[in-house]
Amino acid sequence: MFRRILERLGGATGTALRLVSLAAVAAFALFVTICFLCAAGFVLVLQTYGLLQACLAGAAAFFVVALIAAGCLLAYRRKLRKDAAKATKTAPQTLLTDPMLLAAGLNLVRAVGAKRLLPILAVGGLALGLMAGRATGGDTTKPAE
Repeated sequence: MFRRILERLGGATGTALRLVSLAAVAAFALFVTICFLCAAGFVLVLQTYGLLQACLAGAAAFFVVALIAAGCLLAYRRKLRKDAAKATKTAPQTLLTDPMLLAAGLNLVRAVGAKRLLPILAVGGLALGLMAGRATGGDTTKPAE
């Protein structure tokens, strides 16, 4: 049984390593291609308009590429924040409706007893409330100095 798992893992690892190495070679080839295209464009603008205009045209092209990359990065970060906020809002609801968690809680109450468990639950609820208040920034008042 473990042998099959290890063989599958080894095969998947070998395939992933091959794919990563092929992607690295493709990325390097793309980089070299872009370098030659930039050099060709620079030489073309240099011969047509002169050195200063060629340098400015190259800088403008790379500035546009940098702006596009920054816009994509900001959009991706905004999407990650929205997804994280949505996950934090729905996480407590899914924990409380999980039947396995409810069954474990009932077994705990049966094993320990309700009279012994009430003080522990009260302290745990207080700690959970304090942690939730810190996470959402519930305290907006400034401390007195």
